[in-house]
Amino acid sequence: MNLITATALVMGNIIGGGIFLLPASVAPFGTVSLLAFGVLTLGAVALALVFGRLARRHPDTGGPYVYAREAFGDFAGFLSAWSYWTMTWVSNAALAVAAVGYVHVLFPGHASAGTDLAVALGALWLPALANFAGTRYVGAVQLVSTVLKFVPLLFIAVVGLFFFDPDNLGAFHEGGGSTVGGLSAAAAILLYSYVGVESAAMSAGEVRDPERNVGRATVLGTVGAAVVYLLGTVAVFGTVAHDKLVHSTAPFSDAVNAMFGGHWGGTVVAGAAVISIIGALNGWTLMSAQSPYAAAKDGLFPAPFLTKRRGVPTFGVLAAVLLASALTVINYLTGAGGVFEILVLITTFSATVPYLLAAGAQIYFLLTGRRDQVRPARFARDLTLALVAFGFTFWLVAGAGYAAIYQGVLFLFAGILVYAVMAARRAGRENTVEAEPDTDPAAAEATAHTPDRASAAAR
Repeated sequence: MNLITATALVMGNIIGGGIFLLPASVAPFGTVSLLAFGVLTLGAVALALVFGRLARRHPDTGGPYVYAREAFGDFAGFLSAWSYWTMTWVSNAALAVAAVGYVHVLFPGHASAGTDLAVALGALWLPALANFAGTRYVGAVQLVSTVLKFVPLLFIAVVGLFFFDPDNLGAFHEGGGSTVGGLSAAAAILLYSYVGVESAAMSAGEVRDPERNVGRATVLGTVGAAVVYLLGTVAVFGTVAHDKLVHSTAPFSDAVNAMFGGHWGGTVVAGAAVISIIGALNGWTLMSAQSPYAAAKDGLFPAPFLTKRRGVPTFGVLAAVLLASALTVINYLTGAGGVFEILVLITTFSATVPYLLAAGAQIYFLLTGRRDQVRPARFARDLTLALVAFGFTFWLVAGAGYAAIYQGVLFLFAGILVYAVMAARRAGRENTVEAEPDTDPAAAEATAHTPDRASAAAR
């Protein structure tokens, strides 16, 4: 993947389906949510810069896993890989279910549960087939889907500014209370809008000239997503009346209808949403295989995850899509909405574990004087960026809520059993190799007839 494709991977993974509901989600907090978006953007860019610096020293597939293991050892590396892997395939199932709602807008009617299930499974397996075809096809799909969703979103964001009416804005902080409280409440919803900044670092081994391009793609993709987020939210806030926006189920559609009249906005935005979700699934399917692949190379994940064709760990892709499909089937056939929501909560916590470990690794490298592990630069600047990135990620954890942290920690600790089994197997193999005697008769005979050098010298 070249710089453009890697940038599209980052931007496409950050911008999923949530962007189309975000303005309505944060509208109840007032325009203070725009300030929250700005603060979060600074944190996300700092995290992106940290990933870029780490990738210059370790331009290997696995990204956060590689950095955590290098700094803190096998167990920390495993926790990073396990958490990231969990987050990817569970969130893929959630994205596939979200796609069904937008398909209903494109093709209205009373669809059955079976039809919805087929659509959701198709949303999972089509990107998986692109991944099986190889990195080149993943990059092509990602580039096309990113352009197709970026252009209409940016169009609405820019044109919406010409229809901007300050009277549509609500109060700076709706509902009273302190500004800090409103800022934190809005940020709690917006925090996970930037999950995906690590995408280029995660696939560094498949990026052309990764020492240079991973960092650039990470920053460019994050900034591009931030532009769409901020301008899009401002445009919707200024074109849709606040009392209507608070209860809107399709804020971008309402914005298009307010700007141009008619009711065709919903169809246009639904089409962009489906493309956006498919593109995100394409990228996240690749991400779901990269972390366990890197861990398997070090004996921390089962060996089948090492299977790789045309730059894509195919077994990892297959395992992730099967697990995501199983979750989707459970959701539709058993109606286990509660179970599905719990698993989605797990993803919100799981995403932060690799981020915290990567930022901590950067701080460790700097404070121990191992600046060769990151891009040579001024100590104060790099340390400030790392601390900001760590604080941003810590804020992500705090904003996840008690339920997400509780469920996420339980699932994280469940991985300890897997680590124990894999570590025991690796230790057993190493002990076997060390205990094997030299069975080469010729070598044994030569050793037997070779005089001791010390004795020879004494004589």
